[in-house]
Order: sequence, then structure tokens, then C-alpha cells
Amino acid sequence: MITLEGKIALVTGGGRGLGAAIVQDLAAAGMTVLIADIREDLIEQVMNEVINAGGRASGLHLDVTNAEQTRAAVAEVLHRYERIDVLVNNAGVDVTISVEELAVDDWDRVMAVNLRAPFLMAKHVMGAMRERGEGHIINIVSTAAKRAWPNAAAYHASKWGLLGLSHALHTEARPHGVKVTAVIAGGMRTPFLLDRFPDIDIETLQDPRNVAATVRFVLMQPAETVIPEIMVLPMRETSWP
Repeated sequence: MITLEGKIALVTGGGRGLGAAIVQDLAAAGMTVLIADIREDLIEQVMNEVINAGGRASGLHLDVTNAEQTRAAVAEVLHRYERIDVLVNNAGVDVTISVEELAVDDWDRVMAVNLRAPFLMAKHVMGAMRERGEGHIINIVSTAAKRAWPNAAAYHASKWGLLGLSHALHTEARPHGVKVTAVIAGGMRTPFLLDRFPDIDIETLQDPRNVAATVRFVLMQPAETVIPEIMVLPMRETSWP
């Protein structure tokens, strides 16, 4: 396996939950991590935690749904560090509501964050990665891309789409030495679930640090090997067999 020491990673939605766990794990592995999030207070908190632990991180205030902001953010990172070795498209939202009650604006927002944003970020980093003949894009998907449950139509549509986008990017990027991986994560003990479902049985959920460790594992594969898709589930996962 390769080392991650000294490499540059950009993590969207890095201010809390799985994103923060990925930031901390990659920083502990020796990477310089750019924490991209729409909330500057969360960026500051995670950045301080990484730095206090001896890691390297900086913040990047970013609305991932804004095409110009994503372009400018990638350009800024490339100007500052001359490369982006790893992009982790982690930012995600959900609306728990029936199709009849789902507002069009909410549909558009979920699709913008969960599907349009990974497209924008991948579009902007791909050229620089292709020129260097290396790089890795990781899209955080979900078991929602493998099956469906009620009151999550927009989320399912976005995650099924993100899984398809991941495989499409894989076919385009691989001939140029760039890897693309879809990490399909089962339920985690993060605000994404706990804030919306306070009565959820946390014993059916996994620690987000376990998924972050899977991201690191994927990134450490030899240069000649790529993992296009990997699923990581809690032992008592309820949304997948």
C-alpha cells in the first residue's frame, strides 16, 4: 500500500459527522486536508482539533451548489498547493417527507447538494489530476443507492444518481491514471441521522470513524489497483441485507 504522507485532500461537508471523521483520519495519516463547508464555525472547530492533534488542515468556506464558488475554490487550492491528490465528495442533505408533500424547492436542494455538487467538484479537479496522471475522487454514497424506503424520494434519486455518476467518472478517469471510488456507507452515528431521528436505535448504527478508515484504506491501495465501489455497513444494519 502507498503512503498518504504529504498529499493534499479536499473534503466537502468536512465540518461535522462523517466529513469531520474523514478530515481527522486523513490528517492523522499525514495529509494536508482542506475542510470545505458552508458553515465557518464548524470548519474552525474541526481545523483546531486537527491542528491540536499535530495535523495539517485549513478551512475553505464553500457552497458546493454554487458553480462559480466550486470553480474558484478548486482554483484557489491548486494555486496554493499546486495539486489536489484526493477529492472526497461528502456533503449531503435529506428531506424526510412524502412525495405528495415534498416541495419542488426541497427536491432541487437535495439534488443540488447530493448530485450536482459532486459533478461540479469532479469536473473542476479532473483536468489537474489528468495532467499529473494521478489523483483519486471518492464519492460518499449510501445504501439509499441500493434500495428504497418511504419518504426519501429525493435522497434516493440523488444517491442512485451519484452511484451512477461515480461509475461513469471511473470509466472516463481510469485511462488517465485517475481513480474514482464510490463508498457506500450504511447508517452512522452522526447528526445527519441523530438530529432528525432522535428515537433511532444507535446500536444499529456504526461509528463514522469506521467509514473514514475505509476511505483511507481505499486511498492506500497500490497505484496499479482501483476499487470502483465498496460498501461498509454496521453489523446490525437495517437498510441492507
